[in-house]
Amino acid sequence: MAIDIDENNLKHGVLGLVVALVEVIQDALRLQAMKRVEGGSLTEEEVDRLGQALMDLDEALAEIKAQQGISEAVKNVRDGLDEMVDDVLEQMINPSRWSKAE
Repeated sequence: MAIDIDENNLKHGVLGLVVALVEVIQDALRLQAMKRVEGGSLTEEEVDRLGQALMDLDEALAEIKAQQGISEAVKNVRDGLDEMVDDVLEQMINPSRWSKAE
């Protein structure tokens, strides 16, 4: 039995997953940066550098998605991750509801 693997789809899927994970990390970095800015623990120069670094990362990710044609793959991965997080949060908030379903 031979398995037929479409290398192009595999490449897009893996690259889409990697970019989606980088976007998730970027979101966490952005939240942490906002906390530090609001907390006043950064100098004005550090705020400027941080803002520029986040904008540069935005541009790089957009360019990669456009060049590789993986925008839809990234969106699908992010949607799936969002659903998983929603499920985990729901289980944490309403554990009795989940134990009854089993």
